[in-house]
This record gives sequence, C-alpha cells and structure tokens, in this order.
Amino acid sequence: MKLVSGCLIGVKCSYNGKARPNKKLIEMFKMGELLPVCPEMLGGLPSPREPNEQKGKKVFTKSGRDVTKEFAKGAKEVMALVKKYNIKEAILKARSPSCGSGKVYDGTFSGKLIDGDGVLASILKRKGIKVITEEEV
Repeated sequence: MKLVSGCLIGVKCSYNGKARPNKKLIEMFKMGELLPVCPEMLGGLPSPREPNEQKGKKVFTKSGRDVTKEFAKGAKEVMALVKKYNIKEAILKARSPSCGSGKVYDGTFSGKLIDGDGVLASILKRKGIKVITEEEV
C-alpha cells in the first residue's frame, strides 16, 4: 500500500475546498493500492482554508498567521499511519507546503517556486520513504 494526498483521489480537502483528482490515482485507489491522507486537515486546519506557504522552517497563512504547529501535528498523524501500515512509498500533491516534493512555493505568495520539500514530504524522506508527486506517476 502507498500513501496518497487525499485531494488527488477526489477528496475535497485542498486549501480552496476542492479536490485535485488524478484519474490514474483514482483507479489505483479503487484497486485498494492507496491510503489517502490530508496532513493539513489531520493537523486541525479546515477546508477551505487560507492559502499557506513555507518560509524557512515555518508555515504561514497568506495573512501572516503561523500554522507551523498544525502542519507538524498533521505530519505526526500521517507518520503514525505510515508505521501502522508499513508504508514505503507516497504519492503527494506537487508544490504543497505539506506534500510538495522537490519544489515548493517560496513563502511570498507570488507563485515563485524554490527547491525544497513540504513538511510531510521532508519527514517521509528522512524516514526512508520514497516520495513522488502526481506529476511523476
């Protein structure tokens, strides 16, 4: 079983209250191959919610509220599932402040990308979990 960002299989958990469905991933989910998660919601944030971006080691809303604690809590909840289900691979939403792998937004809310990983993706990688985005499937 692989971990997947819930928004990619049709769960309306994205910051804007919408899903970001990916047909191939939906088919994999229907075959029982994927465990969907939304680290932001597991951390206590609602959907819809204000856009968030990383700035350094912290995560902020567009209006400047520090939501690092919620992102860390969500990642911790996901890690408990990773351990319980012996997850070795994750397919996560590209550029997300939680799930982004390789590129994330720079924290200015200007659309500029920088090299880096989201909060969850970073932890997964440190634990030896293979992380890819939906763009690599």
